[in-house]
Amino acid sequence: MFPEMRYEHVVYQNPFLAMRIWQIDSDNLDPEDIRRRKEQDWQQKRYSEWHYHPEIEFLHILKGELTVFCREERIVLREGGIGLFGSSEPHLTMQTKDGHLSYLVFQIDLRKYWDLSTLNSMQHFSEVIRPLSSLNYIFENNEQARRQTSALMNEIYQEMNDARIGYELAVSSRIKNILLLLLRNDDRMQLNYNDNRLLGRLQPAVDYVEDNLSEKLSVSEVSAIVNMSYTHFIKTFKKAVGMSFTDFVVYKRIKKAEQLLLTSDVSIADVADAVGISNIGHFYDMFRRYNECSPKQFKDRLREPAGQL
Repeated sequence: MFPEMRYEHVVYQNPFLAMRIWQIDSDNLDPEDIRRRKEQDWQQKRYSEWHYHPEIEFLHILKGELTVFCREERIVLREGGIGLFGSSEPHLTMQTKDGHLSYLVFQIDLRKYWDLSTLNSMQHFSEVIRPLSSLNYIFENNEQARRQTSALMNEIYQEMNDARIGYELAVSSRIKNILLLLLRNDDRMQLNYNDNRLLGRLQPAVDYVEDNLSEKLSVSEVSAIVNMSYTHFIKTFKKAVGMSFTDFVVYKRIKKAEQLLLTSDVSIADVADAVGISNIGHFYDMFRRYNECSPKQFKDRLREPAGQL
């Protein structure tokens, strides 16, 4: 996507939660000439040392100072500060104050949290119009939202390290609380606020997909359910849901495959067939696209303790 930048592969602590959180501690302040060069590179739109990943990322500064570069802005984060990057949004961080620096890095694939119960709310985070870094003003201006997000991140970090029974529920609920904080404190309306009536009109199509994942699904067939032409349907679906109809079907099939892998002992071939992907090679390709591991690796990882990476 960005040939001049580095793609960062994020290894999840728990693939079902599709996230990673860890603490970085550093006493290494870059020399002044390097800091000056990074600043100039940003100003001149040179991104050779930058990186990106499909996961959104939160940074929470526990001590010290960190400068964060996005393509459109430069943010200085100090103790208690929080920064946010969107999915595949290029960025670079740099320690800019002498002394000890400590901060949490929290990366999460939001696609894992789209389901029928949250679809109406999650479509606001689809980044159709602008990246999620546009929400950093919330953390800069709203002390209560910043403190609440800080507490939730600390709790997620503790839950992942302790890995006590039910930690998955604790972590997923806190992730949704963070998203709710962003949604309800977006006074500048930076998120994607499409007309929710569109989603209501498409609900029969969404329900049909959910009920027929094991069958062959065509745009023509599904668009007829909501009395739309092929072209009007695909445009309306993308606008209302935040992803194309084809991507949505693949996403729902992989989500169902994950559930089958977690809750049954059927073969991978049977799982693929149950979600409407008869070509096993294609199933593996699609599964890796969303999980960056094979179905067997996905199942095996869930047997391992979460732990800190």
